[in-house]
Amino acid sequence: MKTRLLTPSVACVLGAFALAGCGSSSSSSTTDTTATATTPTTATTPATGVSAPTKATASAKLTLQADPAGMLAFQQTKLTASAGSVTIVFENASSVPHNVMIVDSTGKIVGSTPTITAASRTLNLKLAKGAYTYYCGVPGHRQAGMQGTLTIN
Repeated sequence: MKTRLLTPSVACVLGAFALAGCGSSSSSSTTDTTATATTPTTATTPATGVSAPTKATASAKLTLQADPAGMLAFQQTKLTASAGSVTIVFENASSVPHNVMIVDSTGKIVGSTPTITAASRTLNLKLAKGAYTYYCGVPGHRQAGMQGTLTIN
């Protein structure tokens, strides 16, 4: 009797393990730190916490995440979008305060978020073609490497 109960239990456990490996086409070991905006509109975030390319039409919507463990780093170090309206959703899941400052090639601030902890904020910008830098403006964070590049095509 115990053998009959054990066999279906083992089958269920093995089936659960087999199904767990079938969920997403994203690899959990991905280290891609680039988010891109193009056409048509879709947005995905793999279970790894690293944003997949974000796609949009006339306006681009990008996700930028601070390291959820509180490290002085962004999860994405490169963002790409088309010229025009760009929306950046900044997420900081940690208790360490962070913000986002966007500067053009001359160093002029073109947009920023407030400093937040365990929250998210949306930044809407109109950007021309060019290279921009984004960084955390909390003292010492940029110097520790918390910055990235936003390319507008």
